Amino acid sequence: MNFNPPEDTIDIINGLRQFIDKVVIPLEEENSQLLYNERNYYLENGKRHPKVEELRKIVRMESAKAGFYTMFGAQELGGEELGPITSMLVQEAIGKYYANRKLIDAVVIPSPFTNGLTPVLKGLKQELKDRYLEGIRTGEKTLCFGLTEPDAGSDVWGIKTKAVKEGNEWVINGTKQWITNAPYADYCMLFAVTNPELQAKRRGGITCFFVETKSEGFNVDSVIPVMGELGGDAGIISLENLRVPEENIIGELDNGFSRAMNGINNGRLGMSGKCIGSAQWALKQAVDYANIRQTFGKKIGEHQMVQNMLAECAMDIYAARNMALHCAWKCENTKTQPTKEISMVKAFCTEMVGRVYDRAMQIHGGIGLSNELKLEAGYRHSRILRIPDGTSEIHRRTIAKSLLKGDLNFN
Repeated sequence: MNFNPPEDTIDIINGLRQFIDKVVIPLEEENSQLLYNERNYYLENGKRHPKVEELRKIVRMESAKAGFYTMFGAQELGGEELGPITSMLVQEAIGKYYANRKLIDAVVIPSPFTNGLTPVLKGLKQELKDRYLEGIRTGEKTLCFGLTEPDAGSDVWGIKTKAVKEGNEWVINGTKQWITNAPYADYCMLFAVTNPELQAKRRGGITCFFVETKSEGFNVDSVIPVMGELGGDAGIISLENLRVPEENIIGELDNGFSRAMNGINNGRLGMSGKCIGSAQWALKQAVDYANIRQTFGKKIGEHQMVQNMLAECAMDIYAARNMALHCAWKCENTKTQPTKEISMVKAFCTEMVGRVYDRAMQIHGGIGLSNELKLEAGYRHSRILRIPDGTSEIHRRTIAKSLLKGDLNFN
């Protein structure tokens, strides 16, 4: 494989950086007291301040106008359908140059399931595409992915939310939890059991529905605060006799699980790319500090223990970056998805970035524990990434299953 980034990808990264510097950074600077003060950023109920939501919407819509917000979406949905290599390298660049910024994360470049042209939407009936896609494509409207439940996280076959057919409608009852963007979304891709017998055999029986979150019976009960924050992105949804028309089924009846997995691999590679970039940002902070800070009459970069930590960071980043590039190349050049490799990359990269931030904070000493340099925020965020899109343990399970079935190929 050729490790040189494609020229088109370099142009995209350069254009994206110009967009961020011209449009996003000025917005952040003008609203820094709102964006970087937790007490201002969140309301008492844990939701983001309406002004924050307005700023995020501005960035989404400006990004869509510039062509960045839709560039990884399927062409049939109005996107450019750029591939895994570009996705990984673009996300790396964002993490490397703009780590831990409030208006960039999951707004300039959409996530696979909460913003923008998620591949799940390819299963919409044409009438619904005509009605809803424009708002989603322009960044005016956002989505949430209603799959996880209190007793069904990694094991999605364990969901209990049920949909019962009544005439031309489905009546849905149940609870969803840890649903990213639920407190803010306009639409939900909602998963429910429609055939308990198939579900029990793990052969289907789960259906995906497209739902407007303002519908009667769809309630966001609360926001779930996360590590070190006064609020969060995720919420708890309760469904009480929610009525959804038959035509709002996404894809095929009883085959929603395939929809759940559609596009998730690109998302995992994108997340891995952002981890790699963010780790590079953290290492640069540590190197710069090691060349300035003095103890015992010399720069701390001259101490062997500090040198060791810097070297360990570099080794981690180099290994992660080459793993991710090779995996992205396989995704683009092989007929079948390299499931084993994607799991290895996602688990390794999300764990790697935590190790790098931990060492970078240690090198900074006391100042690393403050958030003056945003290292502490990056450390918290990196810890979170080991859980969504498949925990590290679930990915190790996937890797081991592939090995035990005879997949010992590492080419």
